Amino acid sequence: MLDPNDPRLTQAWDILKAQKDLGLSLEPESNRLAFADPEFLLRRETRGIRFQLELLKPDLEMQARGIEHTVVVFGSARYRSQEAADQLLNEARRSGDDQAIQRATVMARNAHYYEQARQFGTRVVQRSELQPAHERLYICTGGGPGIMEAANRGAHEAGGISVGLNIALPHEQHPNPYITPGLSFKFHYFALRKMHFMMRAKALVAFPGGFGTLDELFETLTLVQCKKAKPVPIVLFGSEHWKRLLNLQLLIDEGAISPEDMHLFQYVDTVDAAWQAIQDFYWI
Repeated sequence: MLDPNDPRLTQAWDILKAQKDLGLSLEPESNRLAFADPEFLLRRETRGIRFQLELLKPDLEMQARGIEHTVVVFGSARYRSQEAADQLLNEARRSGDDQAIQRATVMARNAHYYEQARQFGTRVVQRSELQPAHERLYICTGGGPGIMEAANRGAHEAGGISVGLNIALPHEQHPNPYITPGLSFKFHYFALRKMHFMMRAKALVAFPGGFGTLDELFETLTLVQCKKAKPVPIVLFGSEHWKRLLNLQLLIDEGAISPEDMHLFQYVDTVDAAWQAIQDFYWI
């Protein structure tokens, strides 16, 4: 086994940092240690190795923590807590900027989703603590702000641990501060991140969100529909929102999906109903 204190590792990274500080581009160097050589690891030909690393790193750490069952929470990164949204609205009103007022009004209107995701994170921890250790459920999110932050926050406030699967984006999305230390993982590949969402998922709860939320939701539905993943309760939180957004009856009418596919998910509007949906699925 490689000694993590081996000075060759720090020397390799020190050389690379010195290059960066001097503004030098990363050039091939045959004498670098292969596993400490970003130029080599970032080549097209080593993409498979990067896939494997992004699969292994979170998996090994969660195994070490005894995390085998998760409740995955999806939702908008843009929604804010009621307190933060009200503050933004007050500031917008003082500015007199009509566009800012309109944006802040929408933010305040949707802040209840943040608060409900926060309550849901707390509920999962409180109910899960009553179960044997090997059956406990843990909140898992995309690790960012908004609804993701809210669910991690609720779990944190209840004294539980939770996971964040963050993604490296051009606008530098940072992990929220409520993820349990050591369980915040950063991904480059969306595909590997979504694989980890499903690997331990015992339930998925989707709050309103944008393209990312829809991507995660429809991949989950597709995997379950095609029997590429085991059936899990898929809960759409906010029935009015989801029914306005998704005209799934059209797909049935046009023969694109079966009427039975509508049973793959259910709508809820309260934290109690969301938890009950999970209980009913497993007869907890």
